[in-house]
Amino acid sequence: MHLHILGICGTFMGGIALLARALGHTVTGSDANVYPPMSTQLAAAGIGLMEGYDASHLAPAPDLVVVGNAMKRGLPVIEYLLDRGLPYVSGPEWLKQHLLRDRWVLAVAGTHGKTTAASMLAWVLEDAGLKPGFLIGGVPRDFGISARLGAAPFFVVEADEYDTAFFDKRSKFVHYLPRTLILNNLEFDHADIFDDLAMIQRQFHHLVRIVPGSGLIIHPQGEAALDQVLAKGCWTPRESVGAGGDWSADLLAADGSRFAVRQGGKVVGEVRWALTGRHNVANALAVLAAARHAGVPLAQGLAALGRFQGVKRRLELRGEARGIRVYDDFAHHPTAIATTVEGLRRHTEAEARDMAGGRILAVLEPRSNTMRLGVHNASLADSLALADRVYVYAPADLGWDAAPVFAPLGERALVCTRVEDIVDRIAREARASDQVLIMSNGGFQGIHERLLAALAAADPGG
Repeated sequence: MHLHILGICGTFMGGIALLARALGHTVTGSDANVYPPMSTQLAAAGIGLMEGYDASHLAPAPDLVVVGNAMKRGLPVIEYLLDRGLPYVSGPEWLKQHLLRDRWVLAVAGTHGKTTAASMLAWVLEDAGLKPGFLIGGVPRDFGISARLGAAPFFVVEADEYDTAFFDKRSKFVHYLPRTLILNNLEFDHADIFDDLAMIQRQFHHLVRIVPGSGLIIHPQGEAALDQVLAKGCWTPRESVGAGGDWSADLLAADGSRFAVRQGGKVVGEVRWALTGRHNVANALAVLAAARHAGVPLAQGLAALGRFQGVKRRLELRGEARGIRVYDDFAHHPTAIATTVEGLRRHTEAEARDMAGGRILAVLEPRSNTMRLGVHNASLADSLALADRVYVYAPADLGWDAAPVFAPLGERALVCTRVEDIVDRIAREARASDQVLIMSNGGFQGIHERLLAALAAADPGG
């Protein structure tokens, strides 16, 4: 069968393309921006790529068009698709019908931590020799790819609450048929499609409704928004994580790089790993519970976490120049920003107690749809409170005045309208042992490489 995928260079749709190719289909695709790393990954798999959304991309007609959720009415390819009556389906529905129905699906949902927890879970299953398939909205460093067919029965999926397609406004995750479900957390986000938290909670309850009685739902202990979802009705066994829950942790290192795991209040093991932050400790607890449900012995799961390498763009060290480290992180919500900065702060304190410097220089691009709508403005400054210096990229089309939003940070905050100005200021102001934390859900005009080059070229005494 010939599938043509619209929006193929997005992480999710690109993953669908790789899975379809692995199932033996001929796959082509279109996207407005065909660029690495996804374009390289797709080309290596023998998938033909076309730039833009021209109607000619569907001639001759493929057997099926898989439509990404970035597609809108008015695009030439969409109007042609509808006018000609070509068969089409959303990415999540294709995944459900052609792959997930025959698999034991382990899904990870929540506002934050989905990519990391899903990557972690796939790795624990892999380390146990189960060869899981997966579809993740990022690139796990242990695999180097975002999607894999794997061997039956296990399949790990990052379960996104964003809408499915222009013709299906339900959340993607209602298509995924989970048997094991992790609910990480729940806050208001995606203001471009949801009016309030209650709308998101309704979608989460749709997800809870489809988990079988033989399955398992894992959720944080005492998180009000999720407790309200589960109170609407739950027909599946549950396990909780966090203080007072079925699974909890005792930090043995302040930065979360070492912790003891408790099950039912009893210490059952210890984890030493490369990750930091309380949020990642919480991810680990949920993953241990999910992996155990899939048959992975607890001791095996604990050992596997110690070998987990993390995920690209999740506090990923991109390079070091003049003793200054530059990190990349996908954080684009105040809670994610705050936990990322806190995790780096704890790590910096543990690593360099006696060193001069050790500051956190945070760089933020408010790029997500919700951020550009200004929904989180009231909490953005607080989310960066633990940073020593804050640089905010505020282009002319941002849609709101950044200066008053970050004014509570005082002289620590600098608002810039050009990426070049941020690079120049950091190159002049950073000193050895500083940590530069760049946060954006996009490419940020290649700021990471530009900053590393500028730091290397700068005169330390200048």
